[in-house]
Amino acid sequence: MGGTEHLTVQRVGATSVLTLNRPEAKNALSLPMLVGLYDGWIEADEDDAIRSIVLTGAGGAFCAGMDLKALAGGGMAGQHYRDRLKADPDLHWKAMLRHHRPRKPVIAAVEGYCVAGGTEILQGTDIRVAGESATFGLFEVRRGLFPIGGSTVRLQRQIPRTHALEMLLTGRPYSAPEAAAIGLIGHVVPDGTALAEALEIAELINACGPLAVEAVKASVYETAELTETDGLAAELTRGWPVFDTADAKEGARAFAEKRPPVYKRA
Repeated sequence: MGGTEHLTVQRVGATSVLTLNRPEAKNALSLPMLVGLYDGWIEADEDDAIRSIVLTGAGGAFCAGMDLKALAGGGMAGQHYRDRLKADPDLHWKAMLRHHRPRKPVIAAVEGYCVAGGTEILQGTDIRVAGESATFGLFEVRRGLFPIGGSTVRLQRQIPRTHALEMLLTGRPYSAPEAAAIGLIGHVVPDGTALAEALEIAELINACGPLAVEAVKASVYETAELTETDGLAAELTRGWPVFDTADAKEGARAFAEKRPPVYKRA
């Protein structure tokens, strides 16, 4: 498995667990972390044995956003990764899921701080679980900055616009229950159990037909901004081929035979 000094990769069954691993800085973004994230997304998508991805943070925090102290001091840690950025100037945006969408489902498991860039990365995930003491928010305007990770576009498409604008324009913190109430996250669980809950959701996904799962995810995002008529037409384009797969036949056969299906991505 891949990874860097600030991003660990672990396999749990058919799930790839990516862990932001800079706890002394509440997992503030760094070059090693961004490179590790990008590689983790690509590796998971290219490995057919991986059915889902869980993104979490080490040390009781998810991600506190950009490392403002490092920026004020003249640079971020991990400058030896600069060649990766020169080779792909878009790498950091792909790492933060701004310019990349994994074809496998991504589940966020949040504990502690998930603010600024952390909340921006969160918007690129598909399913979101948080410990009850987790904190969310887009603090950029409080520092005279702009949330350029996609929040002025995505947030209003994921939660009601009035809540999106309040979060963007006040820069105030949001508790996990409040984040759930406005629809930013889907589950609030006891502190310390977000990863376990995310892995349980991942197991449910992993038990499903992988071709069907990936087609469903793709269809949801592809049709999000289409009219209903165009969206329904696009859904048929994505959906009908799934019925012709060996996995679809296996699913029906397993149901009839009252046994777990054995999917082979075929």
